[in-house]
Amino acid sequence: MIDLRRLHVLRAVSHYGTVTAAAQALHFTPSAASQQIRQLARDLGVDLLEPQGRGVRLTSAAESLLAHADAIQARWELAELDLRADHGEPAGPLRVSGFPVAISVLLAPMAVRLRERHRRLAVSIQELGVQESFDLLFEGEIDLAVVEATPRNPPLSDARYDQQSLLDDPFDLVVPEDHPLAGRDRVDLAEAAREDWIAPVPDSPCSPHVRSACGAAGFTPDVVHHALDWNVTAHLVAHRLGVALIPRLAQLTPHLPIVRVRCTGNPHRKLLTCTRRGGHERPAVAAALLELRELAPTAVA
Repeated sequence: MIDLRRLHVLRAVSHYGTVTAAAQALHFTPSAASQQIRQLARDLGVDLLEPQGRGVRLTSAAESLLAHADAIQARWELAELDLRADHGEPAGPLRVSGFPVAISVLLAPMAVRLRERHRRLAVSIQELGVQESFDLLFEGEIDLAVVEATPRNPPLSDARYDQQSLLDDPFDLVVPEDHPLAGRDRVDLAEAAREDWIAPVPDSPCSPHVRSACGAAGFTPDVVHHALDWNVTAHLVAHRLGVALIPRLAQLTPHLPIVRVRCTGNPHRKLLTCTRRGGHERPAVAAALLELRELAPTAVA
């Protein structure tokens, strides 16, 4: 018989990459986490970890076991759903996460609608980055996340998660109101190739999108300033310190002397909803997803 608690430790090692990181996430000591995996290996009669440099890596047997472990986790989600079923009526806690723009434009209105329509449902919202959202989904600490699609996300085929497209958020070129491109209905980004640029900080989820859009237009932007917050970016543009690509969902400080200009080629970022595999069948999560799908089309109009 496999001890599911030990199996969860092995899943955590795979998710976080090291025994130490997995132990920290699970509130174990590294030695205790290693002991759990060694005992699981003895129970199964196979090696699950092997040396790699100064650390360890999962064996092929461990990788095979994890495929079954992810399926077990999904079945457990369905089992909990059956045990807690209440005639399909959304009830109880619903824990959701998102990045700032998603919370402002999508998750906050979603929570208001759910509160009005499902009195027994208690929604809590947490601001998190992309990786933190996937970590807390994995740990069972949240039920639903709205995240940006980035190259560092788990692949859509990852059996631990159910990731679905929610909307495409176009980038607009933002320029000072007296800029030569300000009066245009639409602009080719190549026309801004020689401008000073304000870009997201390098580790921001949007940084690859901005550089990719400029690359598709045939140039590498001359980035003079970096900003994390879109309103900081907008203020830098307002002071004529450069131009920027800003997502249309971003709600900027009103009355700034700036203009948004739509771009040819429709550069955009993709927003996804993400649950644990099987979690989307919970009535509470299903109700939230329904509200998000209704809100999405009008969010980027």
